[in-house]
Parts: sequence; C-alpha cells; structure tokens
Amino acid sequence: MRTDPMPAEVVEGLRGRLAAAAEDLDANQVAALLLQVTAEYGVAACWEQLCVPLLATLRGRTAFEVATEHALVEGVRVGLDGVGREPARHLPAGGVLLAGAEQETHCLGLHALAAALRERGRGCLLLGPALPWVALDRAVRRAGPTTVVVWAQTPVAGRAHRLARLARAFPGVRVHAAGPGWAEPLAPPSARLATLTAATAACLR
Repeated sequence: MRTDPMPAEVVEGLRGRLAAAAEDLDANQVAALLLQVTAEYGVAACWEQLCVPLLATLRGRTAFEVATEHALVEGVRVGLDGVGREPARHLPAGGVLLAGAEQETHCLGLHALAAALRERGRGCLLLGPALPWVALDRAVRRAGPTTVVVWAQTPVAGRAHRLARLARAFPGVRVHAAGPGWAEPLAPPSARLATLTAATAACLR
C-alpha cells in the first residue's frame, strides 16, 4: 500500500468513475472501486481525497439526485466495511468504540474510521447511528474500550455537554468528538477530531 497522496489526475479520474457508478445507481460498483483504491492508497487517502469531496457535491434537490446520493453512500459504506477483516462482534482489549450521537442518523465517517483502524490492525466496535446517550454509557461500561469516538453530522446531535458528561463518567477512557456537528466548544478532556488521519492517530495512541 502506498503512503503518498493520490496524484491529482488519478483523483479526478476516480471521482468521475465513482460519480458515474452512483448515477447508474450501481452501489456494488462504487463499493468495488473503493476496495481497489483502499488496497492501493489506503483508507485515509480514499476517504479524504475521494469520498468527502464527492459527497459534498451532492445536494439532493431532485428525486434523481436523492437516489444518486443514496447509491453513493451505500456503496461507500459497503466498500469501507469490506476493508480488512470482518467487523468484530466483541471488543478486544485496547479497543475503540465508535457510535453516532443520539439523533444522528448519518455516520459514514465512522465507517471510514473503522476501516482505517482495521487496516492498522486495531480492534474496534461500531455501534451505528443514533445511539442514545444512556445506551452509549451502558455500552462503554459493558465493552470496556480505551477510546470512544462519537460522531455528529449536525449541531442538533452534537451536544458538547453530553460528551463532557460521558468523559467525566469514564476518566480512564479517551473520549473524542468527530464530524462537523460539534458547534459548541468541547470541555477537556474530550477533544474534537477534525480529519480521518487525526482520528486514526488518536485511536492508535
């Protein structure tokens, strides 16, 4: 696997192929392309250079655009979930717990982080979107992770005071916020992870 960023001409060509597959509503082709790219360039380059910019161009104004967006998102999710070994059914020692914040229905970024961690051989458990805070508290107690990452796409879900409360309840666990939805300042010791590269590094510490 290469460690250098994808060349601009490669990025442009791959974005075109992914966009065309999504417009054909071919989520399987999107997933296959992502698996090829991650095998050659790694998850971080694929996510930050291809997926994020391409997803940002989709506005969902018409019925066709909505269908295209769903095909792209599903293909990206399936492709990311196919990176590395199968997702763990339990959390190994030193593992990372990933969850979407309460009321957050989108957590594709966590699928990217889970894939990046599997790529590096680190155990993680992804609990999906819209996990109530009380359920997240219970999950941390049950699974015993060393790191928790909570994703919020919108300010409605990004409740900084709830994240701070979680961090205080588990002083031995590193608690991080991820995603663009955390508009309020975060109280220490919790911190916001702005990129996939930063999130991966924080989870590997």
